[in-house]
Amino acid sequence: MTPGNLPTRQGANPRRIQFRRIRGCDPLQSRKWRGFLYLGEASVAVAVDRVTVRVPATVANLGAGFDVLAAAVGVHAEITLSTAAAPEITVRGVDVPQDATNLIYRSATAVAAAQGYRGAFALDAQSPIPLRSGLGSSAAAIVGGIVAASRLLGGSLEPDILLGIAADLEGHPDNVAAALFGGVVAVARDASRIHWARLLPALSLAVVLAIPALEIETASAREVLPKTVNRADAVYNLGHTALLLTALLQGRADLLRDALRDRLHQPYRAHLVPGFDHVVAAARGAGAYGAVLSGSGPTVAALSEPQAARAVADGMRAAFEAAGIDSRVVITEIDGRGALEL
Repeated sequence: MTPGNLPTRQGANPRRIQFRRIRGCDPLQSRKWRGFLYLGEASVAVAVDRVTVRVPATVANLGAGFDVLAAAVGVHAEITLSTAAAPEITVRGVDVPQDATNLIYRSATAVAAAQGYRGAFALDAQSPIPLRSGLGSSAAAIVGGIVAASRLLGGSLEPDILLGIAADLEGHPDNVAAALFGGVVAVARDASRIHWARLLPALSLAVVLAIPALEIETASAREVLPKTVNRADAVYNLGHTALLLTALLQGRADLLRDALRDRLHQPYRAHLVPGFDHVVAAARGAGAYGAVLSGSGPTVAALSEPQAARAVADGMRAAFEAAGIDSRVVITEIDGRGALEL
C-alpha cells in the first residue's frame, strides 16, 4: 500500500471501524484496545529496513464545515521509522518529548501492537508545523506514526483501518482524514463507522496561512462554544457547507466568496485571536475569496487566486501587526496526496 495513493472509498466496513475504548484502559498501552485487531505475540516480519513518510498540515472546518471538513495543505512533516532494540527518538523543529511518550512514537506502537509487533522503533522526524496553531500538528504526528509503522511492518492494515485508529487517537476524524488522504475531505462518524469522501478543488487556489505568535489549546477553544445552537444558525451552516462543496467541485468562484462564512464556532472563538475580524477583512479586501479560522486557531487561512496571494498575505500580516500581534505568513496550496511514502 502506498499512502499517497490510498483508495477513496466513502464507507468503511462497520466491523473494521468499530473502534471503542475499553473502560479503564489506556488505548496506547493496553492490548485490550481494539481486541479484534490484536494479533497476539507471534513474530512479525519487518517488510523494509526503514520507512520515511511525508505528512501534510491541515486546515480544519473551512468556515461552515465545523468538525466535518478539512483540507491538507503544503506544509509537511517528514518522519523516518525503523526497528530498534530500544526506543530512539529524535524530533526537530518543534518542542516535543524526545522519548517513548512522543505522540508519533506512541501512534506507531499502537499500530505495531495491532499488527502483532511488540518491539521498539528508532524515530527521526522533522516538523515545521507549529504546535497549538490550528494546523493539525497532532494529526500529522499521529498519521505519520501509523502510516510509517504500517508500511514498515508490511502495510497489512487497510486505509479505513488506519483512519479509524488515527481518529480514535486524535479524538475526531476531520484533521487525520485530510492528513491521511489529502485534498479536501468530508467526514461523518456514527456509532460503528466513519464515512469519508475526498475531493480536489476544480479551481486554482492558493492557501495563505497567517500564523500569529500565539498558541491556543484545542480544549480551551472548545470550552468557549455553546452547548446548543439555534435552528437558524444550524441551517445557515448547512447551507454554506453545501455551497462550499459545490464551489470546490464545480469551480464556482462566485459561490466561494459567500461559502466561507460561519455562525457555529468562529463568532465564539474570534476573541481568542486579537484582530481576527480585521485579518479576515484585510484578506477579502486584498482579493481573497474569504478567510477562516484554521481549526481552533490561532492561524487564519485564506483562499485566493494564486496571483492575489502575495497581496493577501501582506494584508493579513499588516492587520495582525495593527492588532499588536507578530505573525508570519506562508503561501501554499491544497496538498492532493496526503501521507506519502518517500
